[in-house]
Amino acid sequence: MTDAYLQPYLDAQKEHGTEFDVTMWARPETQRLRFDVFCQMVYMSGKVVLDAGCSRGDFAAFMLERGVEYGRFIGLDGVPEVIEFAQGRGLPDSHFLVGDFVKNAKLMATDSPQIVTISGSLNTMDADTALRVLEGAWAGCSEALIFNFLSDRAGPDAPPQEYPANRLPTMQLLDWALQQTPNVQLRQDYFPHGHDATILMRRNAR
Repeated sequence: MTDAYLQPYLDAQKEHGTEFDVTMWARPETQRLRFDVFCQMVYMSGKVVLDAGCSRGDFAAFMLERGVEYGRFIGLDGVPEVIEFAQGRGLPDSHFLVGDFVKNAKLMATDSPQIVTISGSLNTMDADTALRVLEGAWAGCSEALIFNFLSDRAGPDAPPQEYPANRLPTMQLLDWALQQTPNVQLRQDYFPHGHDATILMRRNAR
């Protein structure tokens, strides 16, 4: 039996193949805006970046288009077909793996990433599952973890979310992040009505 957080993506793949809609983002523009926020908040040039829930490898392609020359890119996803698609894109210095990082958090330490990114993958999880994933992601990175999610502190005019999307408890996630490190940033200003939020966590300089 497939876990509830992964099943929507498997269903999307059956319906859409490896077209953009398999990502379950509304439009390419909203996906790219989230990626742009990641690149604004943390410097990724020359870094080993692991993207948990990479789908088709769109974030790696986005960074290369923007001239962000990562040192190495590792993509993880639980849907084999999108990983096969990502592998076929010929993106330089990239490695894409099939794996369920919810069940096996150690996958997020593959190739000792400096930065772990999670864009959209928390949207089908409940709060407990999301926090467990974030704990594994934080353990896997040596420099920074950055992730986005649908904020439960969005304004009243933010679009309502229906299955399989969940709004997560923003203040609980922020409090958890601050328990790990004092070096935390929260942004919720890039979509109207605070629809989406991004948290960046950096390890303390030694």
